[in-house]
Amino acid sequence: MTTKHTVAILGPGGTGGLLAALLSRSGHRVVCLAPRATADTLRSTGIQVRSSQFGDFTAPVEADTELREPVDACLVTVKHTALDAALTRVPPAVLGDALVVPLLNGVEHAAALRARYRPDRVAPAVIRVESTRLAPGVIEHGSPFTEIDLTGDPVPRPRLESLAAALSASGVATRVLGDETAALWAKMTFLAPFALLTTRHGLPLGEARTRHREELQALVAEAGAVSRACGVPADPAQALSRYDAFPPSTRSSMQRDAEAGRPLELDAIGGALLRAAERHGVPAPVTARLVGELRAAGH
Repeated sequence: MTTKHTVAILGPGGTGGLLAALLSRSGHRVVCLAPRATADTLRSTGIQVRSSQFGDFTAPVEADTELREPVDACLVTVKHTALDAALTRVPPAVLGDALVVPLLNGVEHAAALRARYRPDRVAPAVIRVESTRLAPGVIEHGSPFTEIDLTGDPVPRPRLESLAAALSASGVATRVLGDETAALWAKMTFLAPFALLTTRHGLPLGEARTRHREELQALVAEAGAVSRACGVPADPAQALSRYDAFPPSTRSSMQRDAEAGRPLELDAIGGALLRAAERHGVPAPVTARLVGELRAAGH
């Protein structure tokens, strides 16, 4: 029998809202942390999910503007661009012994969170899902999968296993991986070329990978070289075949943010990749050019 957890969700948007609803539906206590208007809505209406994988359902949740009591885990599901402001909702003294589980893009956030919270309770995770918040408390889950890789090199393994079991029992296929750096860089080397190329050209993946093939190949090669310099093997040919297997209409979340006029996670993805490249003396001219062009365009 899965242990019942109390889980805070910092940022109940597309990803956080889906996880909140699934955990609540499977019997866990869920506290969503959000601005007052969103918190009021969630308390009164719960979270409505439309999903081909999980069905359509509504799950009740608690909600507040900040964490006021201990929890077992706090899932951090905001965008990087909103992270600093959002963390004020989670005072370290209140969080205490809880796991902090950032489901963020990039590779630099774990260190920042460990400077604020207990270093041996920060458990970075990678999620594979396509889920969108249509309105406060209304989530449309589009992907036929929801998968999490949970890591945390200094975190006690039983704590990771317990949370993974709770997530898996709620429907989220969750595995615990032993190498935090490898998990984060595996996501980064896939995400960075995809996000930068589609956003720079304003094209879905199918057109971008065809019309800008050489640029994609260069981005993949550069990301792979940086990953290898960080100690994580990368296979550019395999990466290209993954992009080719995606539906032509696929768009990156960065591209969707650009189209909607929202702030981009350009620094957390492109900037972080370039900083790692510089640290290790790895040339990344195409990545640098695309990041520069996106910044020049006002992103």
